[in-house]
Amino acid sequence: MRLIECVPNFSEGRDLNITKQITDEVESVEGVRLLNVDPGKATNRTVVTFVGEPEQVIEAAFLAIKKAGELIDMSKHTGEHPRMGATDVCPLIPISNISMEETAEYATQLAERVGKELKIPAYLYEYAQPDKSRSNLSVIRAGEYEGFSRKIKQPEWKPDFGPAEFDARRGATVIGARDFLIAYNVNLNTTSVRRANSIAFDVREAGRVMREGDPVNGKIITDENGKPRTIPGSLKAVKAIGWYIEEYGIAQISMNLTNIEVTPVHKAFDEVCNKANARGIRVTGSELVGLIPLKSMLDAGKYFLAKQQRSTGVSEKELVRIAIKSMGLDELSPFKPEERIIEYLLKDKADSKLVSMSLADFADETASESPAPGGGSISAYVGVLGTSLATMVANLSSHKKGWDSRWQEFSEWAEQGQHYKNELTKLVDKDTIAFNRIMEAFNLPKGSDEEKAARTEAIQAATKYAIDAPFNVMKLAYQSMEVIKAMAETGNPNSVTDAGVAALCARTAVLGAFMNVRINASGYKDKAYTDKILAEGNALQQMAMDREAEILEIVNGKIA
Repeated sequence: MRLIECVPNFSEGRDLNITKQITDEVESVEGVRLLNVDPGKATNRTVVTFVGEPEQVIEAAFLAIKKAGELIDMSKHTGEHPRMGATDVCPLIPISNISMEETAEYATQLAERVGKELKIPAYLYEYAQPDKSRSNLSVIRAGEYEGFSRKIKQPEWKPDFGPAEFDARRGATVIGARDFLIAYNVNLNTTSVRRANSIAFDVREAGRVMREGDPVNGKIITDENGKPRTIPGSLKAVKAIGWYIEEYGIAQISMNLTNIEVTPVHKAFDEVCNKANARGIRVTGSELVGLIPLKSMLDAGKYFLAKQQRSTGVSEKELVRIAIKSMGLDELSPFKPEERIIEYLLKDKADSKLVSMSLADFADETASESPAPGGGSISAYVGVLGTSLATMVANLSSHKKGWDSRWQEFSEWAEQGQHYKNELTKLVDKDTIAFNRIMEAFNLPKGSDEEKAARTEAIQAATKYAIDAPFNVMKLAYQSMEVIKAMAETGNPNSVTDAGVAALCARTAVLGAFMNVRINASGYKDKAYTDKILAEGNALQQMAMDREAEILEIVNGKIA
């Protein structure tokens, strides 16, 4: 499936009835999933996020732009955020199986339709704009709504689509394709916009204009071409301004992080803290506008733990919690990960039915008359328990009194353990999904020759899935034994028996999963494939038993 994300910004953040009518248009398009609606009273702006396949997203965006133009009167609009239209900006972002070039083509199609059918002046930006002199959003929006009646008459600012006429009610819309962007605000213990802007100029890539003497009122220094010289800011791929938020009674640094690989959110937060502190100002927290990728939160959690010389090999949930607390993301309002992290919003609950259960419910489900979950899921879960025990030993060792100098060594082992734990956890449900796929395939109609062929193909595809899932359990459980052995040899000696139990679990996971591989392989027609899998499986099984014996020898030696 090709997926693109659309993040339109509408110039209304106070009347929730209006924003609801706009988002209703988005949700009216089948196949589009509304992920987030983030209104701001002070900015009088709502950021909406939805995803889907390109054609459906384009339709939803068009309907939303149309409805916003009907409901929002820009001649009466006030707000802190720069804006020029009822739908101020509408970016498209490639998410999966689609290139930026293709996404830019869809943005152009949307802009053309908005211009022709709705008669709204439409500008292209970023990757969708072929004229790079007018591809920057801030350049297009310069002068904002109030100056647009004059700007649109200038030949160089003729819209890409739509009439070159000022629309007093709807303004203009900027549509484009861009990389994933994080809109992120840092809260200050001041009400001074001037001081907030000074910090923004310190950090943003564009920096500040060079002046003689007084850095605020001094004469601008120009180059040989008469253009102002600038002092670059300290953060690459960051745009920033300072503003005052009456709703909270504070000034903020409002940032757009345009490349989170270059400047991740935690680095932006820390740098603002440093620059603010140098000016006698305190950062009190921060605020995310819209959504954030899971990786950004996990990287932030690890960053702040590493600064404390604490193990970074903790659970995903704990890393997210550390990130929220370290950056004060919950200062102004509750930060709910399930509503703000993209991957959590896109997660299919059916893929984690078993692992979402309590231990008692999981045991009851296993003990019921249903054939699934069965031995495959149990093998995967036993593997989860084994690597979890090894990870526990690594984390205990990282914090052991007198071993402070070794925290990073054990942190790295704990991170490996968390990786195996997370991957094996996914496979607990996959084995049951595999069983269900086989049953569904066998229940397909088999009347005509075409139906028989389709049924056979479906059965074979489901059978291969049912072979691959437990085989992956085997590989991961065996690989986790490297962590288990290391913890038996070098970990906290008080937890050596935990490493021993972990080895028993990992060996059981490998042998149990191989039983499933073998029985499912008997129904698969590709003999070359099954011969290869069975040979590798036999080797893995033997290696797991050998590795278990090595670990138990170490453990028993230390117990004795």
